[in-house]
Amino acid sequence: MTDQQSQRCTWCGDDPLYVHYHDTVWGRPEYDDQALFEKLCLDGQQAGLSWITILRKQESYRAAYDDFDPDRIVRYDEHKVAALLADPGIIRNRLKVNSIIRNARAFLAFREQDQSFSEFLWRFVDGRPVQNRWQRMDQVPVHTPQAEAMSKALKQAGFNFVGPTIVYAFMQATGMVNDHLVSCPSHHACSAEADRSGPVIGG
Repeated sequence: MTDQQSQRCTWCGDDPLYVHYHDTVWGRPEYDDQALFEKLCLDGQQAGLSWITILRKQESYRAAYDDFDPDRIVRYDEHKVAALLADPGIIRNRLKVNSIIRNARAFLAFREQDQSFSEFLWRFVDGRPVQNRWQRMDQVPVHTPQAEAMSKALKQAGFNFVGPTIVYAFMQATGMVNDHLVSCPSHHACSAEADRSGPVIGG
């Protein structure tokens, strides 16, 4: 076992897909509007499930939802919804299927108002990733006041499946917070990437 394997955050286990996600995606700052929209929708799909379940279906979700193009998703009709509910590659739950369509409408409302979805989200951490320094997995919170505030704002904007716990998982995954343990090599990598990117909003 290498030093990196022995020090990596334990939550990803030894599943190759999960390890790759941990090493290359989780905690890396994401600023692209549509990428953030996709991730928020996918995190909502994991409600009551494990993230690895959704991660294994990510490519099927992209195929089913037109690469998460919100302009196409908002035009889905009942025929398309029926097709989605029959698609074994995604979670076949009507509430979850409809939530992505609803979230696409809410996302497009930002564009119609010439607002950046990314800036809207990143303002909850003042435009810079929060650099936590957890020593043990049991220290990592399941939600925070910032996640609660973001959840409330997203709900007011028309999004759903965006409770504080889901939102905090989204913040962790998109690098708004660096919750890799300090012993994990990815903690330093994510911190360095945040330093290079600078603040996403002024302040």
